[in-house]
Amino acid sequence: MPAYHSSYNDDPSVRQVGNTAILPISTKVRGPAPIASDPSQPDIIEEALDLFRANCLFRNFEIKGPADRLLIYLILFISECLTKLAPTPGRPSPGYQEATKVLQTLAVDSFALPGDAGFPLNSLYHAPGSRPDADALRSYLTQTRTELALRLADRLYPPEQTMGPDGQPTGQTGARAAKPSKWWMSFQKRRFMGRSLGSA
Repeated sequence: MPAYHSSYNDDPSVRQVGNTAILPISTKVRGPAPIASDPSQPDIIEEALDLFRANCLFRNFEIKGPADRLLIYLILFISECLTKLAPTPGRPSPGYQEATKVLQTLAVDSFALPGDAGFPLNSLYHAPGSRPDADALRSYLTQTRTELALRLADRLYPPEQTMGPDGQPTGQTGARAAKPSKWWMSFQKRRFMGRSLGSA
């Protein structure tokens, strides 16, 4: 079974920095990203979240366009987020509010860009062509990382079903889950393409 690719690869109008796509996203987070013209359609962040668990099983991935480079980056960032929330001896996984803070901090932390010594996929990415391009890419990735962190926290801690007196779901939702979804956290140690954005 082949890995899944971004549906945005075929859009010829997409702006690129280096050879990474700068795609529209639906977000209230401030930043330079183009606004999605149709918020009802999944953006690249939704695509990364939907494809994460399938794609992170693959050690090889054939890049078919600039949107795939952004997809790869976001999938690797999801892995970094899961690693940050994983329990360690003496420290359980955080609840929803704390996890949201942890991931928001991670999203805006200093990170390497293509061309920097610490970037894990320099053989597949072109560095930005100028300092203004590098600043624009950093701002864009910070915005997408922040929006992704918010959406990931919502998926990791879904609202729990409210049960009626008969033990059946009422169709209403209650408080968010106290622990992150085990279905997501079971992928925490998998490394898409054998790579990691962080030191973990």
